[in-house]
Amino acid sequence: MESQAVVIREPKIVELGAVRLNAPGESDLVVDVTHSGISTGTERLFWSGEMPAFPGMGYPLVPGYESVGRVVSAPPAFASRVGEFVFVPGSNCFADVRGLFGANASRLVVPQARAVTVSESLGERGVLLALAATAYHASANGAAQPDLIIGHGVVGRLLARIAVLAGAKPVVWERNPARHDGAEGYEVRLPQDDNRHDYKHIYDASGDETLLDRLISRLAPGGEIVLAGFYAKLSFAFAPAFMREARLRIAAQWQPEDLMAVQKLAESGALNLDGLITHHAAATDVREAYQTAFETPECLKMIIDWSSS
Repeated sequence: MESQAVVIREPKIVELGAVRLNAPGESDLVVDVTHSGISTGTERLFWSGEMPAFPGMGYPLVPGYESVGRVVSAPPAFASRVGEFVFVPGSNCFADVRGLFGANASRLVVPQARAVTVSESLGERGVLLALAATAYHASANGAAQPDLIIGHGVVGRLLARIAVLAGAKPVVWERNPARHDGAEGYEVRLPQDDNRHDYKHIYDASGDETLLDRLISRLAPGGEIVLAGFYAKLSFAFAPAFMREARLRIAAQWQPEDLMAVQKLAESGALNLDGLITHHAAATDVREAYQTAFETPECLKMIIDWSSS
C-alpha cells in the first residue's frame, strides 16, 4: 500500500509525498485519516532542525501525533473494528521514511491497541485529545493545580480549562493581546501587568527557554515550576532558586490513562474543546499550512484535511 504523507525532507523543507506502507501484521488496523493536527512544539523543532537528539530522530520523516480517521481494514481477530472512528497518536508504518511520530498521513497502519475508538461527535476536535492528555498529565496523580499558567495557546487553554474543572482559578500570562480571548473562569494578563511574587504552582506551556529566571522570581518560597512544553535546552541562575527552595518538575509524555480521562471529559461535554482549532488547510497545501502554524500568532491549531487526498 501507499499513502500520501507530510514529509519533512530536511530542516525547513516540508512537502506532501507518496510513501510506501509496511504490510499490516496480524494485529494491525488500516486507518484512513480524515484530519490531523500540526504541533507547534515538537514539529516546529523538527521543521527548524533544532530538535535535540531523540530516539528515532532523522530525516526524511513523517511527523505528527494528532490524527483521527476511520478503520477500513482489520485482521479476522479484530474484524468488528472496521468502521470505527478512532484517534491515532502516531504510527511507525512507513517503509522508506522515518515515522516520528508518524501520524500526518492519509492512511496509516496501526497496532490495534493504539487506535482508540472515540465518539464521532468529536469530529475534527478529536485531534485535540493528545494535547488535552498532555495538559491533564501535567496536573494528574495528585499534583496541585496551577495558579499561574504561561502561554494561552492550546495547551495553556487546556491546562486552564482542566484547572477550572478542578475548582482552581488560575491566572494566565500571554504576551500577545490577540490571544487573550476565550478565557472562561480564569484571567489572562500581560506579564508586565502582574506584580505578584507569591505563586505556588507555575505551569509553563509556552516552550520559551528564556523564561526560567523570570518565573523563579515570581515563586513563593517552596514553590514549584512545572515544565509542560518541549525545550531544546534550559538554564537558570542558581542563587534565586536556592533562596526560594524552588522545585522544578518536568511533565513527561501522557499515558493511556490520561487519554482515557480526557476522552471521557470531552465526550461528556465537561471539557470544552471548542475555540481551539482556528485554521484549516487541504493536504495539498501543507507547505503553507506549516508556515502559518509556526509563524502566525493568531493560529492556535492548524488542522490538515485529508478528505480529498
